Amino acid sequence: MLTKEELPECPVATTVLLIGNKWKLLLIRNLLYKGKQRFTDFIRTIPSISKKVLTDNLRALEDDGLVERAVYAEVPPRVEYSLTPLGTSLKPILDAMSDWGTEYKCSMQ
Repeated sequence: MLTKEELPECPVATTVLLIGNKWKLLLIRNLLYKGKQRFTDFIRTIPSISKKVLTDNLRALEDDGLVERAVYAEVPPRVEYSLTPLGTSLKPILDAMSDWGTEYKCSMQ
């Protein structure tokens, strides 16, 4: 997790730093609108993401306190990802992005 001193001064830059790549946004989208996800759920719903990129982005979101990882002692081990309360607080941002994207697509027809 970044320290306060490591974060950009601009709040928009801070938000972009934490969720500003397309993979993180799609991972957060899945967790917001579909609930808990397993690794294979992400692979199935975001087919263009590689396993390495998925792993790296999930770890980054976890390190930043937006996603939590639950490991269950089963054979084979089951791992589920979910949003933390901080991650869930991003819902208005993603809702606004979804609304804007829908309006834009409708205006192109």
